[in-house]
Amino acid sequence: MSEFIDICIAAAREGGRVLLDWQDRFEVREKGRNDLVTQADEAAQEAIRGVLLGAFPDHDFLGEEEAAERKSRGQPLIPPRRSPYRWIVDPLDGTANYVHRLPAYAVSIALEHESELVCGCVLDPLAEECYTAVRGGGAQLNGRAIRVSQCQRIAQAMVAVSFSPNVPRGSIEIARFVEALHAAQAVRRLGSAALNLCYIAAGRLDVYWATSVQAWDVAAGVLIVREAGGVVTALDGGPLDLEHPELNAAATTALHGDVQQVLRRAVASHRGT
Repeated sequence: MSEFIDICIAAAREGGRVLLDWQDRFEVREKGRNDLVTQADEAAQEAIRGVLLGAFPDHDFLGEEEAAERKSRGQPLIPPRRSPYRWIVDPLDGTANYVHRLPAYAVSIALEHESELVCGCVLDPLAEECYTAVRGGGAQLNGRAIRVSQCQRIAQAMVAVSFSPNVPRGSIEIARFVEALHAAQAVRRLGSAALNLCYIAAGRLDVYWATSVQAWDVAAGVLIVREAGGVVTALDGGPLDLEHPELNAAATTALHGDVQQVLRRAVASHRGT
């Protein structure tokens, strides 16, 4: 397994290097900056692809940028598999933060064998923090073991939430956010799904749920949380489907149960509006 995680880390570091290099080429308010960010995203993904497939040419590669192209052509975001191994890559998770030079963006890479995540890496190139996990081997931050917090109740929890772009007024996502504001010790919206999960693994956050993410946003982070001792399920508490990842991640089983109650209250509140 070490050969996989070593290449995973090398690819993430190469992607991070590309992102930092591109960020120096434009200003936050510059006209056409979105085009430049797209180029940065694509350049980082190609650098990552070169490292991963250079080492494992027979593996599948599922990248965010290619998914966007498939969507524009009316094709499924996730193509059929050809290999039992599949790399799942987000070259830039936290695009808005990246554009505005706000900390909290990352490179996220995971390797899946059949339906099992086997290793993952999330790299924050600004903070120089590299989160890693190997199935059955625990989770690490810059080579040191990390564990989730022991938070048992949402009233003591630091919670991260996320919304879909242009979330409409009165949506269930807003209802969940309002319930979290009332139930949790504190609520944050940080802008990177991958880092939200890693922060749970490191004990910085206690809870994160999301309904507007894709496999490449969360695959590595899901494994890192689990290997750090946390719980990750589907939003309803069932098994997580990585290809449709509406998820609830929590530091402990008891806390996860508390969160499920909050989510159910949000549904009841939303139906009553």
